[in-house]
Amino acid sequence: MTTAPLSLEHLIRPSQQTQGKPPVIFLFHGYGSNEEDLFSFAPELPGELCVISARAPIPLPPFGNAWYAINFEASQGRWTNVEQALASRELIMKFMDEACDAYGLDKDNITLLGFSQGTVLSYAIALSYPEKIKNLVALSGYIDQNLLLEDFREKDHSKLQVYASHGQIDQVIPMDWALKSQDMLEEIGVNHIFEEYPVGHGVSPQNFSSFKRWLEERLP
Repeated sequence: MTTAPLSLEHLIRPSQQTQGKPPVIFLFHGYGSNEEDLFSFAPELPGELCVISARAPIPLPPFGNAWYAINFEASQGRWTNVEQALASRELIMKFMDEACDAYGLDKDNITLLGFSQGTVLSYAIALSYPEKIKNLVALSGYIDQNLLLEDFREKDHSKLQVYASHGQIDQVIPMDWALKSQDMLEEIGVNHIFEEYPVGHGVSPQNFSSFKRWLEERLP
């Protein structure tokens, strides 16, 4: 399907739903990847969902992209470019509104799926704007409180549902960061589940099957 000229480059698999506005799942890739990565999930995701995979706005030659800069040098201390991350958070919000309007999608039935850096931003959006997000699939990521709205704890998170998973031998994002994120979800009253898999920084077939089943159970 030809994509509309929106704020972010993207790939789309239309919904098979023939009546009404279909639900949508937005996919946000990790650092150094692109929209084609997670779009490989699309053929296996529930047919009712419109699947939209977005490309991050910051080019990383030769072929990747990022939502924000990260310094991985241990000697300098790992850091995130918070200004870029916040700009990407708001750009994604704008893009999702544009996409729902352009493709006739249900703004009350939005699911986010992120991997790694895409998960960090998906958490930032879902926890900052829980009134806009129904479900979140958070793969191999964590909550960065620097990217949340200052008043996020005052929001009503009772309708948000989160599936989170992490690799037990992830050497990119420590398991401890993911576990602390689950503690925060508990604190603010988010309905969530968390699963561990014996992999590194990636998604195993068992992991995919599990979150796919979780999604299917939450479709109307």
